[in-house]
Amino acid sequence: MLPTREEILRSVTFKTSRSGGKGGQNVNKVSSKVELIFDLGTAFYLDEDEKTRLKEKLENRLDTEGLLHIVSQEDRSQLLNKEKTVAKLIELLKRSLHVQKKRKATKIPKAVIQKRLKNKAVNADKKESRKRPSID
Repeated sequence: MLPTREEILRSVTFKTSRSGGKGGQNVNKVSSKVELIFDLGTAFYLDEDEKTRLKEKLENRLDTEGLLHIVSQEDRSQLLNKEKTVAKLIELLKRSLHVQKKRKATKIPKAVIQKRLKNKAVNADKKESRKRPSID
């Protein structure tokens, strides 16, 4: 079950720092870069099954302590960057917790097989008729 935005905000920590890029003097003065730190182990709204699934799916994004870091520095506003990191986390959780359905194996219908073989035979006859007759 996907947690609500309020539950997520209670369980994450934010770090701010100065970001690079556009902004002129604003870049040098304002800490607009936001880093969201999410600890899978202390997420009370996820059960053990979901936590293990997240650890498997996000193993490349977790650090050695099992923390997930999401960074946003696109906007000049710290608040907008904070909202973007939360939105990225929700989307990441949604994608990682989604369980794909198992594919049901099906047989190829006889009519489809016969049609394919008939087309092959027609094509072979067509190419055979293009050959020069052999003189024997």
